[in-house]
Amino acid sequence: MSKSAPETITMGTSGGGQWLAAPLRIALLIAAASVALWLVTAGASAYLTTLVAVMFINAALAVSLTFTNGMTGMFSLGHPAFMTIGAYVAAILTFPSRRKASMLPDLPEFIASLDLSLLPATVIAGLAGALVAFLVGLPVLRLRGHYLAVATLGLIVIVQGLALNWNGITRGGAGLSGIPRLSNIWWAFGFMVLTVAAVWRIKFSSLGRAMMATRENDLAAECTGIDTVRIRMLAFVIGAFFAAVAGALMAHLISVVTPRTYSIVLAFNLVVMIVIGGSGSIVGSVIAAFAITIVSELLRPVEESFGLYGMSQVIVALSLILVLYLRPRGLFGSDEPAFVKHYLNGKKRL
Repeated sequence: MSKSAPETITMGTSGGGQWLAAPLRIALLIAAASVALWLVTAGASAYLTTLVAVMFINAALAVSLTFTNGMTGMFSLGHPAFMTIGAYVAAILTFPSRRKASMLPDLPEFIASLDLSLLPATVIAGLAGALVAFLVGLPVLRLRGHYLAVATLGLIVIVQGLALNWNGITRGGAGLSGIPRLSNIWWAFGFMVLTVAAVWRIKFSSLGRAMMATRENDLAAECTGIDTVRIRMLAFVIGAFFAAVAGALMAHLISVVTPRTYSIVLAFNLVVMIVIGGSGSIVGSVIAAFAITIVSELLRPVEESFGLYGMSQVIVALSLILVLYLRPRGLFGSDEPAFVKHYLNGKKRL
């Protein structure tokens, strides 16, 4: 006779109070993180604040990819392509109209006359990425496994080729420089919080359960009435939206974008982040993104001093192999740390 699981006692409010408690705890957590961020970056150099902003954007990217891949079982590598689309769309929309006529002569008149702020430009960039993902997903999402990976790698090459040869719109290989630096550490932090909150909400909903059922066994999921094609398309499009927004914010943070800014190397790094953190784990993806961004930046002076260019990529690859050998499911597998779930749900185990 098997032992029953230990009883879990829930401490906290009930009914409507429980419903109100979770948002309050989330708000307190975000407020505490904001204060900590302000204290850390107060008086910090521009280099440090930019590095932290990049770290936040990478974390949001990792979370959006674990949403696309980890929760549905797809193997998409197309995030850099959507980032490139988002970066160019947002940069063009925020460029001063007086510069567009000479720099981008092939722009349609109604776009050339636009001078948008960062928020609407970023939203439009995200929608552009989502639209491309929908159109690409119609034929591509019929593929599975490494076939899908190769197809989405091809999407990166196609987008880079278009950006490289569409001189009148993108300035070709020269790229767009002098992009207004409208993004900053707070934009990046807010984007990361929004991405984590949205993906967390979806993961612990009926839609999230349908996605994970599709990942485990798509045939069994279809037998229970789940439209697996629709589920995969939805995950692909939502992930592309967040990736395009990340590309837009990154372009306005570093003030330049070229056809090769977001490359296959970035796709590999993002996959490493979600494998190390745990495919499907939101907290694991954030932790892995922070760690890989910091390690890569710390190794940059070593690479330059000793001429060991590419050493950071070698270390990232070795870390991936080590994690796959010692802990194949990553830090947390597809689950979240228990203390995080208990805090957000207002529960305490006794």
